[in-house]
Amino acid sequence: MKQILTSSKHLFTRIAIGFVIGILLGIFLPEFSLNIKFIGDIYLNIIKVMIIPIIFVAVSTGIINIGSGKDLGRIGFKSVLVFVVMFVLTAGIGLFISYLVRPGKVIDIEATGYDGEVTSPNAEDFFMNIIPDNLFMALTEGDILATIIFTVIFSIAIVAVGKEAEPVKSFINSLSKIIFKVLNYIMELTPIGIISLMAYAVAEYGAGIFSALGLYIVTAYVACIIAFIIVMLIPVWLYTGLKPVDFLKGIYKVWLVSFATTSSAVTMPTTIKVTNQDFKVSDAITNFVVPLGTTINMAGGAISFSLLAVFVSDFYDISLGFGQIVYLIFIATLINMAAPGIPGGGIVLGASFLTLLGLPIELMGPIAAIYRILDMAYTTMNITGDSAAAILIDESEKRRRQKKGLSPLEQ
Repeated sequence: MKQILTSSKHLFTRIAIGFVIGILLGIFLPEFSLNIKFIGDIYLNIIKVMIIPIIFVAVSTGIINIGSGKDLGRIGFKSVLVFVVMFVLTAGIGLFISYLVRPGKVIDIEATGYDGEVTSPNAEDFFMNIIPDNLFMALTEGDILATIIFTVIFSIAIVAVGKEAEPVKSFINSLSKIIFKVLNYIMELTPIGIISLMAYAVAEYGAGIFSALGLYIVTAYVACIIAFIIVMLIPVWLYTGLKPVDFLKGIYKVWLVSFATTSSAVTMPTTIKVTNQDFKVSDAITNFVVPLGTTINMAGGAISFSLLAVFVSDFYDISLGFGQIVYLIFIATLINMAAPGIPGGGIVLGASFLTLLGLPIELMGPIAAIYRILDMAYTTMNITGDSAAAILIDESEKRRRQKKGLSPLEQ
C-alpha cells in the first residue's frame, strides 16, 4: 500500500482511486464537494501554465529529431490525413446512430434561449486568428494553434540550418527534459485534482440532469463507444498488432484525466506520456502528432456536431437532405480544426455550427446545461484519437524505414 501511495510507477493507480473517491464524495457529500471545487481549479491552472512550454518543447523536439525536411513533410501529411479520415468516419457513425435513435423526436423540453456569443467564422477570420500580430501576446494568452505554427516554422528552420544550429538543437533537447521533469512533479498532484473535479461534477450535475435530456446523453455515449471501436481500436489492432486489451490497459489512464478535466489541452501531457511509454511510440512521432492532434483532431467534435444537427432538425421537423449532410460534415471538419481544447469550448462552436447550417440555436440553452456530461465523452474521444493516430503513423514509419534499411526513430 505504501508503494502505491508513493511510487511514481503507481501514479495512475492513485488517479483511479482519486476518481472513485471523487464520485463517492459527490454522491454522499454534495455540499462539501461543491466547496472544494477551488482545489481542482488550482490544479487546472497549474497544468495550464505548463501547456505552452510543453507544446513548444514537444513539437520542436519532435521536428528536430525526425530528421530531414522531407521526413517532416511526409509525417505531417500523414498526420493531417489520418485526422481528417478519422473525423469524417466518426461523423458518419455519429449521424448513423443519431438517425437510428432520433432523440429530437421523442424528447419533450422547452427550448430556452442561448445566452452565449454566436460567431460566424469565415476563411479570413480563421487565418487572422491562427497568425497573430504579436507572438508574445499569443503565447501569454495560451493560443495553442499560433504557438504550434510558430514552433513548427522555428523548428523547420533549425533543421534547415543544419550543423550550425546544433547548439540550439542540443539546448531544446535539454530544455525538453527539464520541462517534462517539472511536469512529472506536477503530475503527482493529479489524484488530488481529480478528486476535487469529479466530486464537483457529480454534486453539480447529479442524476436529476439525466431526466430531461437523458436520451440525448445516451445517444452521444453510444455513438462515441461505437466510433472508438470502429475508427480507433480495430484499425490500431489490425495495422499494428496491438491487442485491444493492451490498448485499453494504456488508454484508460488518459481517460481518467480527460473525464475529470474535459480538456484536451490539459490532458495532453498525460496523452504524450502514455503514448510514448505504454504504446512505445517514438519520441519524435509522439511529440509531433499528439500536440498537433490536440489542436486539429476532434473526433469527439464529429459526434457532437452530428448529433446536434440531427437533434435540432428533428426537434423542429426540419429535413436535412444529402447535400446538406455532406455540407454539415465539411463545415464540422473546418470548425473543429480551430476548436479550443478547453472545457466548454464546444458550446460556442455548437451555436456557430447551427448558425452556419441555418438551424435554430435555441436548444443550445438546455444542451449547455448538460454539456459537462457530454464533454466528458467528447474530450475522451478527442484524446484517444490523438494517441491512436500517433500509433498508426509510428507503425507506418517503422515499416517504411525497415523496408529501406533505415534505423528506427528514437524511442
